[in-house]
Amino acid sequence: MIKFGKKVVKFRIPILIISLLLLIPSAIGYLNTRINYDILSYLPKDIETMQGQDILLDEFGTGAFSVAVVSGMEDREITVLEDEIKNVAHVKDVLWYGSIADISIPMDVLPSDMKDMLYDADTGSSLMIITFDTSMSADETLDAVEEIRGLTDRQCLLSGMSAVVTDIKKICNSEAIMYVVIAAGLSILVLALTMDSFLIPVIFLLSIGMAIIYNLGTNFVSGEISFITQALAAVLQLAVTMDYSIFLWHSYEENQERYPGDKKRAMAHAISQTITSVVGSSITTIAGFLAMCFMTFTLGMDLGIVMAKGVVFGVIGCVTILPAMILILDKPIEKTKHRPIVPQIGKIGNFVTKHYVVFLIIFLVVVGPMFYGQNHNSVYYDLVGTLPENLESVEAGNALESDFDMGATHVILASSDLPSKTANQMENEIKKVDGVQFALGLDSVVGPMVPDSFVPSDIKEMLNNGKYQMIYVMSEYKTGTDEVNAQCDAIREIVKKYDESAMLIGEAPCTEDLITITDTDFKVVNAASIVLIFIIIAVVLKSISLPVILVSVIEFAIFINMGIPHYTHTVLPFIASIVIGTIQLGATVDYAILMTNKYKRERNHGADKKSAIATALNSSLQSILVSALSFFAATFGVGLYSSIDMISSLCTLLARGAIISLFVVAFILPAMFMVFDKLILHTSIGFKPDSSNK
Repeated sequence: MIKFGKKVVKFRIPILIISLLLLIPSAIGYLNTRINYDILSYLPKDIETMQGQDILLDEFGTGAFSVAVVSGMEDREITVLEDEIKNVAHVKDVLWYGSIADISIPMDVLPSDMKDMLYDADTGSSLMIITFDTSMSADETLDAVEEIRGLTDRQCLLSGMSAVVTDIKKICNSEAIMYVVIAAGLSILVLALTMDSFLIPVIFLLSIGMAIIYNLGTNFVSGEISFITQALAAVLQLAVTMDYSIFLWHSYEENQERYPGDKKRAMAHAISQTITSVVGSSITTIAGFLAMCFMTFTLGMDLGIVMAKGVVFGVIGCVTILPAMILILDKPIEKTKHRPIVPQIGKIGNFVTKHYVVFLIIFLVVVGPMFYGQNHNSVYYDLVGTLPENLESVEAGNALESDFDMGATHVILASSDLPSKTANQMENEIKKVDGVQFALGLDSVVGPMVPDSFVPSDIKEMLNNGKYQMIYVMSEYKTGTDEVNAQCDAIREIVKKYDESAMLIGEAPCTEDLITITDTDFKVVNAASIVLIFIIIAVVLKSISLPVILVSVIEFAIFINMGIPHYTHTVLPFIASIVIGTIQLGATVDYAILMTNKYKRERNHGADKKSAIATALNSSLQSILVSALSFFAATFGVGLYSSIDMISSLCTLLARGAIISLFVVAFILPAMFMVFDKLILHTSIGFKPDSSNK
């Protein structure tokens, strides 16, 4: 590797020029990568709810719909609004009370319950069902939602996933840059306090920033990434790859002492040592991210691939771009050198090894309750309930609930061959299901007394295309609740009884599938990450016992991190339980590996158990502290700032997880070494004293 280091030093200026030029295509790729704001679109394509969405688009030309609450407007004004909405690009149909009352049918024959459902006499509010000819999260649909909102001054509030996705997009677009600014600013602050130069933290961030742009730019190849990946990618890449820059800098300083006056030679050796150390360290982090690719909920693959790629770019940047910058900016770095403001941590190794039994008791007392807490957390799946109250989609949901006692809206796709009498029986049975407010199909729109010839053709086409008939089911329950899931099961059982090919689709049925799928994914991803990292540690440390000990210690830190929300009554986003454990394990097991390598070296050089463990802790704790604090800084500020709870919660959990892992590695891991020292010596290569060192 020393040859590679010498080449980097020799060609440092061309390397920096090329790396700057590569930012241009990367920026273009980044700007042309579509962001997907629809979580439900990552469900497996072969499940019935997703297949139903495709049928709805292919057969009815309807990819999405919104239920709008129209208030403070007279019927004639709503009629004008209806025409304006129909003229919006990609709006397919509009159905409201006036669509039916306006036709030449005696008002008395119109179903009264249908009129009550579409019009609230107490508030004067009307309901509109607006359908779009593009999919739920398509750019065209989101643009149409924005245009419809612009037609009135919040007198037409749109609910539904398309409206929610539109609001999430607006928040992300306004906050995304600040995520990076906050993460970078707090990281610079931590590094400035803990390192010996004010300029070097800025250089670190410039180097990592370039690697982040390369990573985000290459996402163009996949066509699109999720908004969660977009929001977290830069922050996480900064957090998990900062260690590599710190290691290079410390190695460079050590080699300057070995080769005084020859900084180029010192850097060449620093690059060589960094490659050897960082590649092994990064493999565990990459494995943690790649474990998310085992999820059937493909958001995991989306985030996992982007972050694994980001770590690779981070490693490459650390041994090429960063050394070039440091050498080129040598004089300014020297001028900004200072003593670290935060002093070295005191030697706590002897204290920990002396009182290791106390820490073992703490471990045994805490592990049970935290494991229980992790497995009994409250989790939410409904995005709307966690968004700011002033968003239009949230206001629309609240208006639906208060004015019409409505929550979720389902869609039933059934065969058009069902006789009218049978379809009526099915709808009547559905109406009796707990929480169902109304079932709105073609028959219920006009009633059994109205001749088929009286039904407007646009209403017919909207609800029945000759192959399938569509029935809207209005529920009083909110998406993601146990009540609506039970309701979906009951409705599904009814429609299958009348038509085996019938499908129940919509946000609530999709969310029910999401609950089932992610529950399985949680177990699969956790198992995959543990197995992958177990194998890597076994190979790197040449041990059978150490992978068990190290993984167990970090899993204990994860139990604490994920167990706390149960006891603080914090409701977590569903994705947290899947990705936090994997990321925390992959990113912070390096703390344990660093200490283990130092413990191994001390034992190999003939030190006794206690002194080897104490020395390993003392010599590694400062590096672990800086790493954990920089990880904490990069994520904690974003957690406080973000108004999207899913992003805020994930960042807060990651920040807390880094600090918990720091304490667990500092106090519990040495205690484990004290207990299992003999086992480690007999099941690992390279720990027993080497006769050549005596």
